[in-house]
Amino acid sequence: MRADDGHFYVVKFQNNPQHLRVLANELLATRIAEHVGLPVPATEIVAVEEWLIQNTPDLHVDVTGMPSRTKPGLQFGARYVCDPAETHAFDYLPESMLAKVKNLAAFAGMLAVDKWLGNANGRQAVFWKKIQERKYTVAFIDQGYCFNAGAWDFPDSALRGVYARNFVYQNVCGWESFQPWLGRIEKFDPAAIHRIAETIPPDWTGQDWGALEGLVEKIVERRAKVRELITAFRNSSRRPFPAWDAAKAVSAQSPVVQ
Repeated sequence: MRADDGHFYVVKFQNNPQHLRVLANELLATRIAEHVGLPVPATEIVAVEEWLIQNTPDLHVDVTGMPSRTKPGLQFGARYVCDPAETHAFDYLPESMLAKVKNLAAFAGMLAVDKWLGNANGRQAVFWKKIQERKYTVAFIDQGYCFNAGAWDFPDSALRGVYARNFVYQNVCGWESFQPWLGRIEKFDPAAIHRIAETIPPDWTGQDWGALEGLVEKIVERRAKVRELITAFRNSSRRPFPAWDAAKAVSAQSPVVQ
């Protein structure tokens, strides 16, 4: 949708079929990731009026094959990552082209955030470049299933919240590959998380401020758990960090000088 600020937004409505709380999740998780320094869309609270819905047939949600009109009011908007007139954007790149992503290392930082915030979905990303550019930029989208979608709990699993292809993690060679993002997570100011949460419209939480406050407290507590969760992924059947494992093997075989 094009807003009155001139930008295009991907808009999630309050009566989306995932859960009302995914709007709160999107705003909270995306702005946290932005504070950590990761490439995520700019986010806004978008007001969609009844008149626009009534006069726009495409503004409906398909639920079990039946169209349902979107609900007017305040919705979540993620700004489109690039100007459609000036850039190409893709939600998939062949593995042979992933080496042309100039900020590929950011996948390690986003992994740390996804583990921290309990993303119950696979990591979603889009790749874009201006027409005259040779390399792509990755942006991380769709944080709605952080905090386990509408459940607002953290059933941690080694393979949750990770990107589908190991290639993006091939250069991870140790904890230093997760910096500076991991350090920022571990030192993230709890007051900043509270300030972000306070911007969430009450309608997006079902007017349940107590539940949102409880979620924020869990997020604060989980800062100290991120390394443990990354280690579980590292040791999983995916074996996502071949460079790290190779470096460990070399270190184990090195002779000890007495």
